[in-house]
Amino acid sequence: MNSLNTTSVSLAVTPTVVSTLFSHYFNRKPLRQRPTAHLSYDEGLHLIRSFLEYSSHHTVEELQAFTAQWVPHPQWVKVEDATVPEEQLTRAAELLHKQLGTDGLRQVGGEKWWQWRKPKSTLEAEWIEMRSDAWERKQNGGNSRRVMMYIHGGAYYFGSVDEHRYQMQRHARKLKARVFAPRYRLSPQFPFPCGLQDCLAAYLYLLTVQDPTTIVLAGDSAGGGMVMSLLCVLRDQGIPLPAGAVLISPWVDLTHSFPSVSGEAPMDYIPQFGFHHKPSQAWPPPNEDDIAMLREAALKKKNNQTKKTPGTQELKEKQHAPVVKKEPSDASCRSDWINGGVPINPDKLLSVAIDGEMVKLKDQIQMYTSNELLAHPLVSPVMQPTLGGLPPLLIMVGGGEILRDEQIYLAHKCANPAKYAPPEEALTEEGRARLEQYKPTDVQLQIWDDLCHVAPTLSFTRPAKHMYRSIAQFSAWALARAQKRGIDILDDDAISVISESGSEGGRSKRPKTPELERSATNLPPGQVGKAGDPLPPFKNHMIRQKVTRHGATLPLAPEAELPACCVQPATVGVVKEGTVKKWLAMRKQWDNRFASAKAKVHKKIIDDMVAGYHEFGPGEYPPPTALAGRRRVDSELVEGKKQKSWGLAMWSLWGSKHDEMTVEREKKAGEEPEVRVATPADGQGARSFADIEGQDRPEMLSDQSRSRSHRKTVVDENQTGSMVISEDMPVAHLLEQRREQEAAKPGLLSPDFVPETGVAGKRPFLDGIALPFSLNKEADTASMMTLHSTTTPLPGSRPMSLVLVDDDSTQPTQTTQMTTQEEDAPATGVAGKRPYLDGIALPFSLNREAETASMMTLQSNVTPLPGSRPMSPSVLGDDSARSTKQTEEVKENGEKKEEGLTLAVPAPERPGLDTFVTAQEELPHVK
Repeated sequence: MNSLNTTSVSLAVTPTVVSTLFSHYFNRKPLRQRPTAHLSYDEGLHLIRSFLEYSSHHTVEELQAFTAQWVPHPQWVKVEDATVPEEQLTRAAELLHKQLGTDGLRQVGGEKWWQWRKPKSTLEAEWIEMRSDAWERKQNGGNSRRVMMYIHGGAYYFGSVDEHRYQMQRHARKLKARVFAPRYRLSPQFPFPCGLQDCLAAYLYLLTVQDPTTIVLAGDSAGGGMVMSLLCVLRDQGIPLPAGAVLISPWVDLTHSFPSVSGEAPMDYIPQFGFHHKPSQAWPPPNEDDIAMLREAALKKKNNQTKKTPGTQELKEKQHAPVVKKEPSDASCRSDWINGGVPINPDKLLSVAIDGEMVKLKDQIQMYTSNELLAHPLVSPVMQPTLGGLPPLLIMVGGGEILRDEQIYLAHKCANPAKYAPPEEALTEEGRARLEQYKPTDVQLQIWDDLCHVAPTLSFTRPAKHMYRSIAQFSAWALARAQKRGIDILDDDAISVISESGSEGGRSKRPKTPELERSATNLPPGQVGKAGDPLPPFKNHMIRQKVTRHGATLPLAPEAELPACCVQPATVGVVKEGTVKKWLAMRKQWDNRFASAKAKVHKKIIDDMVAGYHEFGPGEYPPPTALAGRRRVDSELVEGKKQKSWGLAMWSLWGSKHDEMTVEREKKAGEEPEVRVATPADGQGARSFADIEGQDRPEMLSDQSRSRSHRKTVVDENQTGSMVISEDMPVAHLLEQRREQEAAKPGLLSPDFVPETGVAGKRPFLDGIALPFSLNKEADTASMMTLHSTTTPLPGSRPMSLVLVDDDSTQPTQTTQMTTQEEDAPATGVAGKRPYLDGIALPFSLNREAETASMMTLQSNVTPLPGSRPMSPSVLGDDSARSTKQTEEVKENGEKKEEGLTLAVPAPERPGLDTFVTAQEELPHVK
């Protein structure tokens, strides 16, 4: 078979790309109302699935080498290499010693082998940042108040920083942050806890250059599981925790004990039968029976009992089955091991009933660790006694992925540790103490309809755009909460390329789905929004959201209706029959297909055993896959040179295309508009004033639509309810909080400022500050008396017309008696009967005597302009209408009365072209 390179991969996936293109358009009915309705998403999903299937026919080393190739980065992205000092690696090892304890160290096989690294190698990392943000940071002193430490995924055994850089740079651009990505060691050559030590050392290094309140952890898939394990170690060892963490489709249960893993997942690309590869020295490792057979053959050759290594055919016949029947008389010779407060019996873990017969698994299932450690709390974080005491978490779940149940269970266990705690008999004294010690964790759970595992991988699709936006919003909120200051982030929806494109209609308006319509009409305000909106308040330490493929957020179903939340805690971490049967069926196929290749690997192992291995001393027993325990005495490891991957470069270019186009649009949008001098000819074809007055009034613009800035400031609005203001709190502290909140918002003269109004009781609010007057009350305050001042109109000017928001009539109206109150009365806001002007409540009420100072001002006598018309009484309410009625009655009786006029508006006809004002002529007077 051809090696795994760009050419072979391209030839393998091209048929899939072509067939998907045709099926997408000729078989569209099954794709409706799903993310696959978009061609880009449909193509990306099938392409990744085809690649993983093709890579399974190659060795693990080939896949690792392919995904670890050097990938160039765009010129508008700044990348810097970093090295984690040795002292941080040593300190990380010491912390893991304390966390694992005596039993834990015995389980992993010692305390030295997992600290070994390849010769002349160190823990390297990479800083990723937008060049424009780096320049701005240096201008402000070089310090950054926002750093995201990102741990890439890849099932713990493949992937790299280069492969994931196109995703990390999107996070850096959206959050205006620096991304720190460690190149941690991968299994199976470096199994647990090698990678955990590297990630812990990377975080300890960050603490030497950053304050913990400026750090947000993030990870996808296996990286998300690593983040959870890392947070638990930091919590238990008293290390300062970060401001928050983002978990994108985290893999937190390596035992596959949840229902979704046993079912079908047609909307996902993860193999339902597990990861299998062509045999090599790295994977799969020989089981106990195979090792005994290989040692016997090596001992015979070493003692000169035979000069030849057993042949391939002989070794094929001696290969053992991955499972063996377990006899009832077999007594367990192993005692329970203590794993972070949870006792685990390895023999019970490895035994499962298949078709009514109890069998014992012998072959290793997961590459990250041996079967005995699958339920370890640092391997499967869902097995922790408690997940409380952690910083705020954002857990993003794909509704169509195979691992969704364990992620949903994880989120609810974080927010309610007591309800989802292990059974009482499964907890030690240490576990019970932790359960009582740590408070619940605040969690935002988002389940995205029908999305696949780690959907941000398809960064060029519309659902991924909403996910990146939601991640930036949560991260900024977590940083603002920890730093007690506003955090500004990118708001590029108006200039986003993905926002205005797609295979399902482009810019056309999408119809609402019935579910969304029902939710929008029946649910209270604040429960239906868009991904990336400000966080709503936490309820019972959770924000539970269901997100559509268009980014609309809806309330999530109750816990009782979620299969993941109905799982009994006692069954979590127990291997299930359905999962094992699917894995064994595929393993049997691979053993038959690659029996010769497996025999050749066994033959090489016999030669290595004869030569001898390096040892670490007594008490050190590295796992069979660990490279530290497979080093021949008479040879040295040689690190291969990195090569450039054109295939990954094209994939990265495809993923970065949206960022590049958005950056270019942002530059153009930030340029000053062209200024020109108006000429008399510019007035040709001007519409008449009556025509303009008769057209439909434009809709009120939202806050975001009004702002021309592509930045928005995120502040902590006490969503968690943890900010308690008591009577004993010093005034200086309250003033400091007020100054921080005001500094985070745009000023009155800022182009981003948009006034917002609200009502608390009967006092209106402006930008969160209560105004010094009440609604439907006399103007007895000094601030309201100011509204009583009179303004003299300038010659040739006209008074401003009051236009009510919901008034449908804009035609000129003579001053007549109002027939009914409902016909002419304008619509009012929620505060009694106060009219609104451009979204701001006016300081008077309708259908009420003019007793306030503001209403007295509106009834002052104004001299009318020539050709003007009186203003409709519908604007002034019944008070003006009642006054007009009295005037007409007096005139009918022939009596004289002092003329009282309402506000005047200009004549309906627009001035002619000869009076059109330009920058080069003076304004003639209207006669």
